[in-house]
Amino acid sequence: MLEIYFDYNATTALDPAVRDAMLPVLGATWGNPSSVHRVGRAARAALDDARYRLASCWACRPSEVVFTSGGTESNNLAILGTAQILRDRRRHLVATPVEHPAVLQAVRYLERHDGFQVTWLPVDACGQVTVEAVNDAIRPDTALVTVMAANNEIGTLQPVAAIGELCRSQGVLFHTDAVQVFGKLPFTDIHQFNADLVSVCAHKFHGPKGAGALFVRSPLQPGSLVMGGAQENERRGGTENLAGIVGLVEAFVRFVPTPVFVEATLREWTEELARGALAIPGVVRRGHPVQRLPNTVAFTVAGTDGMALVAGLDLDGICASSGSACSAGSLEPSHVLQAIGVPAAEANALIRFSLGRGNSGVEVQSVAGRLESIFGKLRRGTRR
Repeated sequence: MLEIYFDYNATTALDPAVRDAMLPVLGATWGNPSSVHRVGRAARAALDDARYRLASCWACRPSEVVFTSGGTESNNLAILGTAQILRDRRRHLVATPVEHPAVLQAVRYLERHDGFQVTWLPVDACGQVTVEAVNDAIRPDTALVTVMAANNEIGTLQPVAAIGELCRSQGVLFHTDAVQVFGKLPFTDIHQFNADLVSVCAHKFHGPKGAGALFVRSPLQPGSLVMGGAQENERRGGTENLAGIVGLVEAFVRFVPTPVFVEATLREWTEELARGALAIPGVVRRGHPVQRLPNTVAFTVAGTDGMALVAGLDLDGICASSGSACSAGSLEPSHVLQAIGVPAAEANALIRFSLGRGNSGVEVQSVAGRLESIFGKLRRGTRR
């Protein structure tokens, strides 16, 4: 059976050129970058080169680059680390209810265990917030506003540059989880988000898993969450994952300034999938139809559920998702759909297609033509 992979928001394959760039630090350059002898110095040189290379691409200072284990840690460091240094003066956070679980759970932890108050921003039926809502939520004791750049489940884009500009004018720190944006939308430099903290994850743009980064605008110094060493300018303890870092930087330089996800083609293909799906009774498109990631389209399918949809598509050779990969296997309805007002029964019937460079128009036509049959079988199975 021919496999069709429509789950690029979950992960992408490691690019061969990125793997080749990683091989020297998996072999000859195997030292600890913190060691002062020649073997360690060679590893330190590779680490410094990677940091300077990424900083050049971001148009920021090397000291503003913090390497992490991925998007989850970057989000945690941004939120928990900032709260750690501001808790004595500011104990108020602003967030949206459609954030990735890595953000939601960090914010809720501070609310439940550290005395922080949280204002949850209202979102419309497409999952968007407004700059005005952020402005209304900011208080004198606001420590941080966190709004994701693009939603991983339904693809909706947020006006993060305008939100960041507002936060800066109010003297409030702003963090954006931009994990899903890189490689899919135009990139000029890291400052385009107007954010003090920006989360990055390598495996979303053909880099290695277990590697990420956090942009930290100087002179901000979030408290460290990983204790035991002074690495990353005392912002993250632990011996650096040098191969992962080199892979992250190689992938970013190759695939982000010139997006590896070809916007015009992917937008055309996702619209073709949308036309095929919306011709089926009981299918509703979710997320913003225009202000969205060009590779992402999501639906709810009445009469079935997300796990059955994923399984049914998989049996037909189609790899898709029912939401965040971090929530795979959960029986809970999508928190994103619930936040935009979708009833729980419908929110539990989400299917997301996210396309990438390995797809073709033939695949899109094939899937669009098979959806009615697949959904029909699942609905009949559900009624039994």
